[in-house]
Amino acid sequence: MNRPDLPDITHDSYGSGNKDDADMVYRPGAHPVAKSSMAIHGDLYEHLSQLDMDEMARLLADDAEDTLTTDSVSLGDFFEGLAQLATMGVVEMTEIVESMHREIMLRPIGRFNENHLKNWHGGVTGRVYGLVRHVMLMLGNNLSSGLRLYKNVARQTSAQPLPASLKKLVNVFNGVMGDHLVNNGNSLAIPMTLYNQEGVPQREELSGRIIILCHGLCLSYLSWHPDEDNSLGQAISRSQPDSTVLYLDYNTGRRISRNGRTLSKLLQDLVDNNPNISQIDLVGHSMGGLVARSALFYAKQDRLDWMKRVGNLITLGSPHHGAVLERIGFLVQDIISKVPFASSLAHLGDMRSAGIIDLRHGSIRDADWQSLEGRSVVPQDFRHPARLPSGIKTYFVASALIETHYDSKVTNLLGDSLVSVASALGEDDGEHNLFVPEGRKAIFYGVNHMGLIHSRRVREQVVAWLLDNGKSDYAARDRIHSYPRSLGVIAEAL
Repeated sequence: MNRPDLPDITHDSYGSGNKDDADMVYRPGAHPVAKSSMAIHGDLYEHLSQLDMDEMARLLADDAEDTLTTDSVSLGDFFEGLAQLATMGVVEMTEIVESMHREIMLRPIGRFNENHLKNWHGGVTGRVYGLVRHVMLMLGNNLSSGLRLYKNVARQTSAQPLPASLKKLVNVFNGVMGDHLVNNGNSLAIPMTLYNQEGVPQREELSGRIIILCHGLCLSYLSWHPDEDNSLGQAISRSQPDSTVLYLDYNTGRRISRNGRTLSKLLQDLVDNNPNISQIDLVGHSMGGLVARSALFYAKQDRLDWMKRVGNLITLGSPHHGAVLERIGFLVQDIISKVPFASSLAHLGDMRSAGIIDLRHGSIRDADWQSLEGRSVVPQDFRHPARLPSGIKTYFVASALIETHYDSKVTNLLGDSLVSVASALGEDDGEHNLFVPEGRKAIFYGVNHMGLIHSRRVREQVVAWLLDNGKSDYAARDRIHSYPRSLGVIAEAL
């Protein structure tokens, strides 16, 4: 039985991929976390002993929503959120085990029906499961409250930022279960923030041209490697020294349309506070491209001023018409739900974040899910169209695992292992076709989904588009096909 007051935990993730492009930049393994950054301060009880009850009540009454939307996740937030997450994980698994136990006991004797299910919780077995949930919730709440109290005390002096390795882990948590983190006030939920190339939240005065890089599912602004010379952001800065590159960081487990609305408001505030910004360009990888499109859709609907300054939209492997892997996951979940004694396992699939569910058909509008019961999206044929705003130069990048140009349905479907070529290029039948001119579409062969961030060829093409800034008539050109350098040399020789 699913309880609305409990969070869901998922084991799904799109944040994986192999960097197998011959031209891509390889990253070393994750840096080990310093012991000092993982240790909880030993003066917790000393702080608590110095507080009176009124002060404790004030600290514990901090508004969770404010915490979620104003401050970056600190080391204290990490431990508090992890404690709550661990407890809720045990509670949710107890729910699933009880559901399976109930079905196994009642179905063979013909009592798996509404009347007997209602009486289950009054029986001995139901009470035992209820006791387990109650004890775990009590322990978890007490532990989380203690850590929250300590965190708020420590914040009065200094708050330790997360090391890079833990920051990446928190973003994975957000991609997998980000909407549940928000709904339960978990301090691991990431607020939408713009960072500069030094990895500091953007607060300085801005002017001129601004280029914003938006990461994909389960990733973070660190996925762009802003401090490395051969990263996309650094390449853009070198080619256009008068521009400013910013990196968006956000909770990828939330609904794409909600992130789109939040980004639209964030950019409007950015323009209001920096009236000398002359142009905004958006570059999105995977889900980041959909969030950018959603922000543009709602900016146009709400007639916000920031959209008038957008010059270019570039998406890298974005599933504009859905991701194959999420569709397969949904199909498997639907099959399992119809199998006797295994239907309870379907709850595991339903636990994945709303952001992942939105990737099924590339849903970027509230209308695609708002009228539904539960956590789903409308079928593909009933999606609401979200056309691209006029006046903005749009460029779509797709990639294919194969290293040579081979036009077939299999190549198109396989795509970069997560997103088909047609979906990444916005191609579809009827009203959902995004109608980007052929000259503004590019396919990179021998590059996987994650390789789009690191590939030298992709980086050079994005920089060229931004440098051109809409001056050339790409609409009159043919679609771009890019191959690994070795294969390109062979092709020229032939």
